[in-house]
Amino acid sequence: MNHHQRHPLIGITAHHYAFKFGIEIIAQGQMSSYIKAIASTGGAPVLLPLDLDEGPLRVIFEQLDGLVLPGGPDSVPAHYGQEPHEKLGRVDEELDRTELILTRWALDADLPLLAICRGIQVLNIALGGTLYQDVPSQLPNALEHHRFRQRGYPPNDQAHKVTVTAGSRLAAALGDTKVMANSRHHQAIDTPALGLSVVANTADGLIEGVELPQASFALGVQWHPENLIDENPPMRRLFESFIRAARD
Repeated sequence: MNHHQRHPLIGITAHHYAFKFGIEIIAQGQMSSYIKAIASTGGAPVLLPLDLDEGPLRVIFEQLDGLVLPGGPDSVPAHYGQEPHEKLGRVDEELDRTELILTRWALDADLPLLAICRGIQVLNIALGGTLYQDVPSQLPNALEHHRFRQRGYPPNDQAHKVTVTAGSRLAAALGDTKVMANSRHHQAIDTPALGLSVVANTADGLIEGVELPQASFALGVQWHPENLIDENPPMRRLFESFIRAARD
């Protein structure tokens, strides 16, 4: 799309927020960091509303040069054939519906896709994989992956090292095979979907990065690179690589 050449249009799914007085708002609580990361690396970010029929959603989708699946609540376990675990958190069926549709469209169209935290999980579900519904109870020897949620660590707290497979698309995008990442998730990929390559892990073996080798750019990370673009150069490079793919 020539008119997007300089600043590719990057869609980010919005979320539901219920406020007192019974007003429902569709917004993005963590959105300022995603918007800043996309805008500061050359993209034009736009929020994608929920509660749309596929027709209008498709009209919006067709304008996009790239898609970000952001962090957010848990997914409904029925999407990967499981019953809810007792530690399952808040879910949003409409968010699941919208993101699964957008993800499948993006993969079909080979639209550049960057999946972050919840996003890596949605990407895995869309392709037929499964999740740990609660890492601390289902993977007893796991590192502390949900630091931010419980103890007030700052969003850019660099919690642990992630090892990235040399020669992978993710390593090329980050420009490194060892990175320090923040960590605030209690779910993670359990069984990776067929065709999805696991290309990053933490020391406990948890999956931290995936990619679709045949796609022009379809990467997922379990951490939040958008909070780290100022102090962690590989994270800025990840966004720059994504924006470059969207521009092409």
